[in-house]
Amino acid sequence: MADTNSTLHVVVENNTTFALQKVSQSSKELLDYIDRDIFNAIQPLINELYKSEYGVFFTYTIFSIPIANLIAAIVIFLLFLVLRKYLTKYVTSILLYFAKKSDTEVDDMIIRGFKAPLEFLFIIIGIDLFFQLTFINNTFTQNLLSSMLTIDIFWILYGFTPALNKTLHEHANATGTLSHELSNFIVRVVRILIVAIGFIALLYGFGINVTAFVASLGLGGLAFALAAKDTAANLFGSIAIMLDQSIKIGEWIKVGGAEGVVEDIGMRTTKIRTFEKSIVVVPNSIVANSNIENFSRRGIRRIKMVIGVTYDTTPIQIQNIVNDIKTMLQNHPEICQDATMLVRFDRFNDSSLGIFVYTFTVTANWADYLRIREDVNIKIMEIVQNNGSSFAFPSQSVYLEKVPEIEYKKDDTATKDI
Repeated sequence: MADTNSTLHVVVENNTTFALQKVSQSSKELLDYIDRDIFNAIQPLINELYKSEYGVFFTYTIFSIPIANLIAAIVIFLLFLVLRKYLTKYVTSILLYFAKKSDTEVDDMIIRGFKAPLEFLFIIIGIDLFFQLTFINNTFTQNLLSSMLTIDIFWILYGFTPALNKTLHEHANATGTLSHELSNFIVRVVRILIVAIGFIALLYGFGINVTAFVASLGLGGLAFALAAKDTAANLFGSIAIMLDQSIKIGEWIKVGGAEGVVEDIGMRTTKIRTFEKSIVVVPNSIVANSNIENFSRRGIRRIKMVIGVTYDTTPIQIQNIVNDIKTMLQNHPEICQDATMLVRFDRFNDSSLGIFVYTFTVTANWADYLRIREDVNIKIMEIVQNNGSSFAFPSQSVYLEKVPEIEYKKDDTATKDI
């Protein structure tokens, strides 16, 4: 078993080393290809200064660097630093001109994501020319330039992720096989991988051996999972939520004692905006293992009420009110006719006669539901009024069968003077 692990370690280390070497080597080759012609065009011009009548002055050195080369290096670097935005705008304008001829916006997003790394690329070229013109060439400068270009390459890859997100969302809208939340999750994973691989390549560019660390990830995965079991549980919970598609962003849900609208489903937590406008952050492991009540997927919404009319309402009036309310609901364009609809005189309350109303609206939207319910309430008030009845309110009537007579007896006793 030990031999197998050793062999696995060697294979992973060799493959990782080869991959990182290719990234570093490609960066150096690309940089040499970009600035070789520029250097070959500038240095002969500088050499003419040394041959001129002021050549003696330009041959003086500062930190062992001839003044002519130092001035040229500073001017070239500042020129690239100042003109990088204009050069980037010129290049992207040409690319966007051709991209506008396509029917999709993905290529436009790719070009826009390429804009910032292109500006950084001009800075890298300026720094490299500065080092070449000042004859500074050592291991540190080579590693610095290679690492900067590696950052720029992975920056370009990171800039492609918005276009990837757009493509996945369009696929989700077209086919319905992929949810927006799962698309966002995939893009986040891709971004994390780009950053992680870029960071490893950057360390390798500075000569730091990270292959042993990469190889140990497989062997230390179990220990890492045990140490971060809560984080792992939340991660797998987020995957379960997105694959199951039990909730989506913008839906009204109730889970784990929190109720509100889903604002974000992340890799670790789900953010819910309550109706008091506060944010409740629920770990995805709790969401995945809890009963979720999703109000947004009802399609219809219930109206349930008990109407109380006064006790002086006659049976005929009660029957007319019940029939009129039922007819009104059956003819209402925003009341669902396929769902249960009940209107019945069902109880004798302490101070009213109760008429039970049970029906559903055609929408579950909160604002539309309130508007429909308001319209139904007003129509019920009109029906009760048109049938000569009125709504009851809590009251008590006290009836006295006989009022006792109070006799006042005249005191005939004479008042005596003392």
